[in-house]
Amino acid sequence: MIEKIKQFFREVKVEMHKVVYPSREELIGSTWVVIVTVMVISLFLGVVDLSLTKLVGMAIR
Repeated sequence: MIEKIKQFFREVKVEMHKVVYPSREELIGSTWVVIVTVMVISLFLGVVDLSLTKLVGMAIR
């Protein structure tokens, strides 16, 4: 059991050397894309929610 755990961590170490991390500029660019996308989607959902609320309110009257 201990040998399997040791082997696992050896393999993890080898795989970690293969990982290519993004540069600072790529990371900042990706972060901005995520922030803008979240803002656009939340604005869209807010408008849809407000519209549906008004429609349901008018239908109930």
